[in-house]
Amino acid sequence: MNIQAYAAAEPKADFKPFEYKAADLGPHEVLVAVEHCGICHSDLSMLDNDWGITTYPFVGGHEIVGTVLWKGDDVRHLQLGQKVGVGWSSGSCMHCRECMSGHHNRCSTVEATIVGRHGGFASHVVCKSEWAIPIPAALDASKVGPMFCGGLTVFNPFIEADIRPTQRVGVVGIGGLGHLALQFARAWGCEVTAFSGSPAKEEEARSMGAHHFVNSRDPKALEKVRGSLDMVLVTVNVNLDWNAYINTLRPAGTLYFVGAVPPVEFEVMPMIMGAKRIMASPTGSPATAADMLEFCARHNIAPVTEHFPMEKINDAFDHLRSGKARYRIVLDRN
Repeated sequence: MNIQAYAAAEPKADFKPFEYKAADLGPHEVLVAVEHCGICHSDLSMLDNDWGITTYPFVGGHEIVGTVLWKGDDVRHLQLGQKVGVGWSSGSCMHCRECMSGHHNRCSTVEATIVGRHGGFASHVVCKSEWAIPIPAALDASKVGPMFCGGLTVFNPFIEADIRPTQRVGVVGIGGLGHLALQFARAWGCEVTAFSGSPAKEEEARSMGAHHFVNSRDPKALEKVRGSLDMVLVTVNVNLDWNAYINTLRPAGTLYFVGAVPPVEFEVMPMIMGAKRIMASPTGSPATAADMLEFCARHNIAPVTEHFPMEKINDAFDHLRSGKARYRIVLDRN
């Protein structure tokens, strides 16, 4: 079949209508009819070829919500017409040590939805069935797309770092990732501290779950929370004074990166003396994604979204590039 999409011909170019023929679908694959697709900052990085891995014409989109239109003969767990989501990953080998241990997102040959293939800025998208995640009926399908990348990215650290409800969590950056991390941390049962260089965001950060707000541009404010946090979740993609944030950790605390920051520098001795650690992770496994959606349904967690018709994709990217998005952008197909 022919798939109608929007593609960019070169870095920083506008998206234009583009048609391509879908490859023959395999027995473990599904064809998803796209209804909504979030725009992630990673889509912008891929459009601009910031990471040097983009191929053109580029069809982005990896926060996809749609319905199963076709499924391979060996797909037993999904039904035609079922509402599913597809995120950053769309396939994994299913036989390596990481896949067999449930960490499909760490598979060395994991297939990224928009790297070397066409994504969800389109009428349809193809993925391996294990990466098409059923969406609970209690969730608003028009808003849930960003959970499959941004949401999963900040949900996974709570599991990987073994965070308990009695612990204290800080979130650095109140944006597309951070506003979801605040909601997760509060619902997890943690005491939550928001760090932001924008004092005007304090009221909103508290409404999303923060118990405390720290102006990250104020060294004295950072010093006041020294030794108080079990995890500091970094959602920004810029370099900060990481020693100051390491100092906010309790002994055995974790500085956890999910933002693609430039190379970092920090002092090792405070890490040694406090038995502290630095961690990072990519999105999450299909099982973690399913758990996240159930958690969202149980606690009424959802991204704050702005919506554009998919044909207005260039306006949506201009809005994202301007830094004015609050907090996730979703493209809707008619």
